[in-house]
Amino acid sequence: MTKSELILKIAEMNPHLYQRDAELIVNAVFDAITDALADGDRVELRGFGAFSVKHRAARTGRNPRTGESVDVEEKFVPFFKTGKKLHERLNEDMG
Repeated sequence: MTKSELILKIAEMNPHLYQRDAELIVNAVFDAITDALADGDRVELRGFGAFSVKHRAARTGRNPRTGESVDVEEKFVPFFKTGKKLHERLNEDMG
């Protein structure tokens, strides 16, 4: 599902909302999650999952094309861990 499909789905489920209002809501939620992660906070949505940031230390990597050693800088990457209810729902629907 893309972001625009999510906006359409929310607008369909809430006929009292204009599509632009649904878009504002989706953008506000994504912006809040992004801002919290950028501040180093963890975002937990009970039953769905938790977003956090993991630190990757600097290391020496290898260019796969040339085999040459390359220094890779430290970085922070987003991480998502599914919640119990989401995990159970995925497994019941798939099984």
